[in-house]
Amino acid sequence: MNRGSPTPETVTLHVPFRVVKRGGRKEMQLPEGAAQARRTDNTLVKALARAFRWKRMLESGDFATIAELAEHEGIAPSYMTRVLRLTLLAPYIVETVLDGAQGAEVTLGRLLEPFPIKWEEQLLAAPPQAEHTRWKGEKLK
Repeated sequence: MNRGSPTPETVTLHVPFRVVKRGGRKEMQLPEGAAQARRTDNTLVKALARAFRWKRMLESGDFATIAELAEHEGIAPSYMTRVLRLTLLAPYIVETVLDGAQGAEVTLGRLLEPFPIKWEEQLLAAPPQAEHTRWKGEKLK
């Protein structure tokens, strides 16, 4: 457009995106290849924080059993057990979630499903785009 041409009354802009649910919220997901800002999933971060807090409370001896702690927290013991399992995630997965670099397929619901205990096996199930390091700090090939 140059200065001499008239300005159109209507401008149509097409932006391809999808609306997906993440952690009970709706989020706009851009197509592959589009640059996306990293966004921390607060639901995942809160679940990780709870898991490590509860683990600390159990290890300190404040509560003798998961059932006792669950009653104190006012939640079901089965839910607490599933959330506590998040403390067994490999450090690179925890870091990825805290950095907001996890893929859209990584949700709390998916992380609460059973997963391998060995970190190397968790690595095989991780999204391919993430750069991973072993817990010793060495790069994986």
